[in-house]
Amino acid sequence: MPEPANREPFHLTLGVEEEFLLVDPEGGDVLAEPDPRIFEYCEAQAGPDAIVHEFLRSQIETNTRVCGSLAEVRQALIESRRVVVEAAERHRAAVMATSTHPFAAWQAQVPTPKERYERFAITFQDTVRRVLVGGMHVHAGFAHPDRRIRVMTAMRRYLPLLHALSTSSPFIEGRETGFKSYRLSVMGALPRTSLPRALGSHAEYQSLIEEYQRLAFVRDGSELWWDIRPSSKYPTIELRICDVCTRISDALGVIALYACLLRWLSELDDRSALPEEPPTEIIAENRWLAQRYGVLGFLGDLKSGGRRDIEDEARDLIENLGQHAAALDCQAELDHVLRIIREGTSADRQVDHYRLRLLEGDTREESLKSVVRRAIEETREGL
Repeated sequence: MPEPANREPFHLTLGVEEEFLLVDPEGGDVLAEPDPRIFEYCEAQAGPDAIVHEFLRSQIETNTRVCGSLAEVRQALIESRRVVVEAAERHRAAVMATSTHPFAAWQAQVPTPKERYERFAITFQDTVRRVLVGGMHVHAGFAHPDRRIRVMTAMRRYLPLLHALSTSSPFIEGRETGFKSYRLSVMGALPRTSLPRALGSHAEYQSLIEEYQRLAFVRDGSELWWDIRPSSKYPTIELRICDVCTRISDALGVIALYACLLRWLSELDDRSALPEEPPTEIIAENRWLAQRYGVLGFLGDLKSGGRRDIEDEARDLIENLGQHAAALDCQAELDHVLRIIREGTSADRQVDHYRLRLLEGDTREESLKSVVRRAIEETREGL
């Protein structure tokens, strides 16, 4: 569909970061000190993508190249995951795309030797040492800085839905937590996390960064770990609330929804028609419900009041985003969102599998190890 003649054309670029765990393929535990040749192989084979160390040695992160379409994102995710999986399997490891490990102990982990990480460990102590978690971050480049800030602010109300669709962290340290995403609870112990306040311009954001710097709280914007933020490195808005999706198909559904929302909100901003912002505290309440219940949640209805089934909310939103999905050529990926809700996220599958194994007579330890094996299999799907 062509852009109206009097409006600014919408050009979108996307880049995706996925954080994985390296685990023992037999026992299932996290490898505190995996073979360094895994990273050497990844560096040599990454091609246009990047594969890097994370805070803990047991983690590995992929960064896709800059993509101009969902089709390119799909290919980049497949290629970067394939390299990591191949590297791990060559050196007695397996790759697991879940945002927490079902039973690994954070106390056994070893930080990656890097000045930034060492500084964080000194400052934040156990709150950062406990961060044996990973996520999926989606960078979106579009328009000019002020528009990106306004659209980022408008996007905040949709963060709970985007998060619910990605949940993959129901277990931690051998416990079923009762949450579909316990990762947010772990991250929440750090400062400068959760939702940003409503910001109206890039100058307002920059002023906030300068105040943080004036007080020697941060070195730059990369130390604001909000659920969504302007990137300090690229001209993008970075979606950070999502767990890493075990299945690539689920990741693409989340990314497609994010992309379509960005296009729609940009169009509204072009007409000075962005909706009035709800209180940050109300969005935070929906965020907690998404963390707790995932796609089984009933979120607060910001328009009509009361609570609303997340499936009804997603269906109406997808119908309204049809023209944007057509323009971005991602209707199939967007429609997959409803399949995620019907069939469950990785967190739902993990909990169901764990409980089934217990019913079949496995011990708790055996059941958790079985969850790991299944997650490893799902991480490899489609490669």
